[in-house]
Amino acid sequence: MENAKPRKRSNVWPVIGTILLIGILTALLFLCIFAFYIKTCIIPTTKLDLSDYALNQTSTIYYEDSEGNWKELTTLHGQENRIWVDYDKIPQYMEKALVSIEDKRFYRHKGVDWYRTAGAFVNMFVGMKNTFGGSTITQQLIKNLTQQDDITVQRKLLEIFQAIEFEKDHDKKEIIEWYLNTVYFGEGCYGVQTAAQTYFGKDVSKLSLAECAAIVGITNLPTYYDPFYSVENNKARQEDVLACMYDQGYISKKDYEEAVAEELDFVRGENSPSASSVRSYYTETVISDVIKDLAAEKGISELAAQTLVYNAGYEIYCCLDKNIQAKVDKIYEDLDALPKATNGTSSQLQSGIVIMDQYTGKIVALSGGTGKKTINFGLNRAIKTTRPPGSSIKPIAVYGPAVEYGLISPSTLVLDADGSHIKLQGVKTDWFPKNSPNQYDGIMTIKAALRDSKNTVSVQIMDKLTPAASLDFLRNRLGVTSLIDSDADYAALALGQPHYGITVREMAQAYCALSNDGTFTKARTYTMVKDRSGNIVLDNQPQTQQAFSAETARTMTYMLNYAATYGTGHESRLSNMPVAGKTGTTSDNKDRWFCGYTPYYTCAVWTGYDTPEKMRFSGNPAAQIWQKIMEDIHKDLKYKEFKMSTGGAATGIFGSRSELEEQKLTEEERQKKAEEEAKKKAEEEAKKNQDTEAPTFTAAPAA
Repeated sequence: MENAKPRKRSNVWPVIGTILLIGILTALLFLCIFAFYIKTCIIPTTKLDLSDYALNQTSTIYYEDSEGNWKELTTLHGQENRIWVDYDKIPQYMEKALVSIEDKRFYRHKGVDWYRTAGAFVNMFVGMKNTFGGSTITQQLIKNLTQQDDITVQRKLLEIFQAIEFEKDHDKKEIIEWYLNTVYFGEGCYGVQTAAQTYFGKDVSKLSLAECAAIVGITNLPTYYDPFYSVENNKARQEDVLACMYDQGYISKKDYEEAVAEELDFVRGENSPSASSVRSYYTETVISDVIKDLAAEKGISELAAQTLVYNAGYEIYCCLDKNIQAKVDKIYEDLDALPKATNGTSSQLQSGIVIMDQYTGKIVALSGGTGKKTINFGLNRAIKTTRPPGSSIKPIAVYGPAVEYGLISPSTLVLDADGSHIKLQGVKTDWFPKNSPNQYDGIMTIKAALRDSKNTVSVQIMDKLTPAASLDFLRNRLGVTSLIDSDADYAALALGQPHYGITVREMAQAYCALSNDGTFTKARTYTMVKDRSGNIVLDNQPQTQQAFSAETARTMTYMLNYAATYGTGHESRLSNMPVAGKTGTTSDNKDRWFCGYTPYYTCAVWTGYDTPEKMRFSGNPAAQIWQKIMEDIHKDLKYKEFKMSTGGAATGIFGSRSELEEQKLTEEERQKKAEEEAKKKAEEEAKKNQDTEAPTFTAAPAA
């Protein structure tokens, strides 16, 4: 019998063991990396300080008087603006409705509901849905405050750790108060107080159980559950909220049934502020500027910054010159003081004006509309509204950059003619603009072309400059942000017909660079913001850059002074001060502008109608308003001269005079000239040949 062969040892288990070991080590490595990431990237950013977001303290806006003393202009407070309501004024039904539908374990967890969070991660990674969900009220509050709403694992992890840290420092009542004062309820309502007044016309403390459930239900989908959009959708959501409250023991069956049966009366609340609480356009612009800058400085949402501005006890130092503002208001609030239309239109002439100190960037006065202001934060035509600027854009988009780049000078010759004489290199079609009026003056200087606002010349300069270079100049040197990429076009920039337009504020700001030796200074309505302890929150010092050389700015001032004195802007002339500026008129006279400056101030004015229609006025109403206000402002100021330059020798970029003379000929004239030259040449040749072929006579010999 042969000996049995020894059984061969299996090599499987060592392999499995090695794989398991590698897997465990890999997992540990990733855990270490994850822990390091949490410690270094997440934990340091988890702390949220509510003092960075709001305090129930009145904020004050100050202005500087003529003697250099700071005086109170107005006060801001959240209660007045219906932004904030204290916890003890919020009905218990409102709190319980919120907790039951949004976060039923709110009173038991420490900021994070791990059951819902685990489900959310499974949904994200297994269900492959691009959403997390599972957020507690605390997490939602943090998201509302920070506006960190990107759908990423990093953001969700940060939110989780922030919520845990947040609940270590803040109790549940404080969280409920903050949440219900910051969440959005549709119809422009932030916070339950505004929502209660908007939907039911009453204070939040007066809401019934049924009304509380109806309001809380809106937060999930504010538009869909908006009762003014769909009462049926809101009712279905309200009953879901009430059912959750009943199931979780917050209300009795009787309460539930009565609330479901209650007929809700949704009536838009009469929220119109009294005349004394209507803020000026200037004050509103200061508030908007501070909110925007504060949000950027602190890395918070504009909603959170707004709450700070109204509640944090800030001292805001604005740039208003009250004397100049009074002169503006005297004209803008009195409809009889405004230019009158000649066609008897029933539409009210509207206008926006911004006046700046070009040397500091301070907006010293503005108005966003004509007539008495009746509402807060309505349409501000000086700051928010964009309208096409017409030819008023030419100095900053065409002539100014072209002078800066050495393409033109005031004495450069150019041909003013129709499209049959001129072909634009950058335009593939035969498009060519007409002048307004339809008049062509042949060979002229650049200075005269700007004076007469020649569209034909503006597009020829743009052809040399290129629309791309013009748009880049406006954006990067002159602070214009309203224009879009597709505005890199001849009509938009050479003729002032962009897709959406430009604001009055941007026009005034850009012209300041021309009036301040080429230095661009960003427009500002305030200089500083301090907290209630005197610490500087925002230090809004002048932000400057050199947009044009001083020589270019003085050359442009020379040409614009000529235009305002002898050209289309002659209605702007002042009795005791030189003026430089440019008018603007858009298609069918739907917008009229005047942008100009003196040695003291720069001012831009737009006029038109809110619903654009043809304007019929004797002259340019924008220039007339400009003149009336600036005359009043300058009447007691010492006379000053502009710093001007004639710009040196002509560049010859469009050709010599003889070349332009040739270019301006029509085809018929050119053909006739060619025929005459050919005839003259033929006659000269014939005469030359005749002289050569003449017979030679020899004298006869003497007898």
